[in-house]
Amino acid sequence: MSNVGDIQMNLNAGQHIVAASEAGIMTLVLTNPIWVVKTRLCLQYGGMSENAVQPTKRYSGMLDALTKIYRFEGIRGLYRGFVPGIFGVSHGALQFMAYEELKRYYIEHYGLRREERLGTAAYLGCAALSKLFAAIITYPYQVVRARLQDQYANYNGVVDVIRRTWRYESLRGFYKGLAAYLLHVTPNICIVFIIYEHFSRPSKLDSVVDHQIPSTSSQHHHHHHHHNNNHHQHNHYHL
Repeated sequence: MSNVGDIQMNLNAGQHIVAASEAGIMTLVLTNPIWVVKTRLCLQYGGMSENAVQPTKRYSGMLDALTKIYRFEGIRGLYRGFVPGIFGVSHGALQFMAYEELKRYYIEHYGLRREERLGTAAYLGCAALSKLFAAIITYPYQVVRARLQDQYANYNGVVDVIRRTWRYESLRGFYKGLAAYLLHVTPNICIVFIIYEHFSRPSKLDSVVDHQIPSTSSQHHHHHHHHNNNHHQHNHYHL
């Protein structure tokens, strides 16, 4: 649902995907270098031989990694995995679209009003199912991106990663780590959507208060009308 001033408009599934995709691409442009650094620091561990990786790809921390990657690999190094990351933008778009469509189906199935707030369990169920749906479709991009960002691997691009992963690991290779990923992100996304629903829709208490408390102008009009009636009655008694 989109708010334009005081007007609320219901977006369809396509509009949800476009809006989420635009936000996702903007986020990816800003954060891809951080993902590269995070991946390389996670893959770097103690006890490795000096010949395991070039000195230019050994890092002492986040700032050292950013500096060395930019110095020895340029902007291209900081944006390794950007292409599969663009495909990954569809993850958020598909998830948000699925979430809204699941809510719409729930509302229609139980004959509820569109503006009516659902129960917490309904929101949690829609959030969890939408995350599972998006993950099954888009998770392989995360495997491809991580392998492109791996400082110990030598791939010649996205196509090379896909070809070699399929050749040596088949479909299962594209879903490595999926269970751990879902265990990590599902509780998080459920909380995010609960907060989203809390702040994006007026509560029942707000609606009750709005109906019970008249506006200042109506109170003023009522008071003025009551004053006129008293004045009229006062003149009637003098007559």
